[in-house]
Amino acid sequence: MKKIVLLGLALTLVFAGCSLKNGGKVTVISPEEAMAKGQSFINENLMPEGSGVTVLEATEDNGLYKLKVKLPDSQGEQEVDSYMTLDGKTFFTQGLDIDEIEKERQVAQDETAQAEAPKAAAPANLDKSDKPKVELFVMSYCPYGTQIEKGILPVVEALGNKIDFELKFCDYAMHGQKELDEELNQYCVQQQGSNKLNIYLKCFLVDEDTSGCLKEANIDQSQLSTCIKNTDEQYKVTANYSDKSTWKGSYPTFNVFKTDTDKYGVSGSPTLVVNGKQISSGRDSASLLNTICAAFNEKPQECNSNLSSDTPSPGFGYGTANSGADAASCN
Repeated sequence: MKKIVLLGLALTLVFAGCSLKNGGKVTVISPEEAMAKGQSFINENLMPEGSGVTVLEATEDNGLYKLKVKLPDSQGEQEVDSYMTLDGKTFFTQGLDIDEIEKERQVAQDETAQAEAPKAAAPANLDKSDKPKVELFVMSYCPYGTQIEKGILPVVEALGNKIDFELKFCDYAMHGQKELDEELNQYCVQQQGSNKLNIYLKCFLVDEDTSGCLKEANIDQSQLSTCIKNTDEQYKVTANYSDKSTWKGSYPTFNVFKTDTDKYGVSGSPTLVVNGKQISSGRDSASLLNTICAAFNEKPQECNSNLSSDTPSPGFGYGTANSGADAASCN
């Protein structure tokens, strides 16, 4: 319908230009004459036989007459605006809001680009196993770490015990003391079960409400406190934060998974490791499912799960990002 309207408008603009630039004075008809002429023209030339419109009023608008046209009930819309040149010689079926149309076109282009953007293909050289081991290294406050976490949690839920999933952390923190504290917290939440970690993370990724999310995941607070204290002492997390000579450049260390970060060459957040190899993947759930399922000797039925292909937004909150906004990292 829009294409027809645009074509008609383009043609009438050509005719209007010819009539208004003829070197003579333009005779302006009255609003009443414009109403009568418009109504007669529409009914005799544009409407099916047996149906007709009524022109309710004619007002000047940007050098044209704007006609308020009442359609017959069978046409759906009750009233539309049409236009006529002031001399009554050229009729425009519809005025188009340029800003609105351009906005709609841009939205449509963005949606098409996102839908057609190729997702990361499953790596062909991925080592396969009956139960793939999936290790995700992040920094707890890295916006790109939280981005991939939002993408991978539905995958972990879909595959369940068909994979061996573990959330791990880089050996340094770029976001201060709060990041070290939260990583100790999440490490110890995970010790109470992967299901509880999933519940906690889904909540935490909304707005970083640690205390509220611990309650939502039904975490044993006494067990959590003991684990945090023992882990902190074992890996000297707090002690190393106070001793800048132990820092990695400008950042304090977090050595709980240092053996693994050294083994895999983890240098930033996020880093995805599947069956012992660093793997690149899109951060949406569909791409992550595709990547991880390529590591099975025989793909389980769960690999056919219909997960979202929308790229999660970086940081906290469950928004979406434009296609391609899944390559940045904290390093």
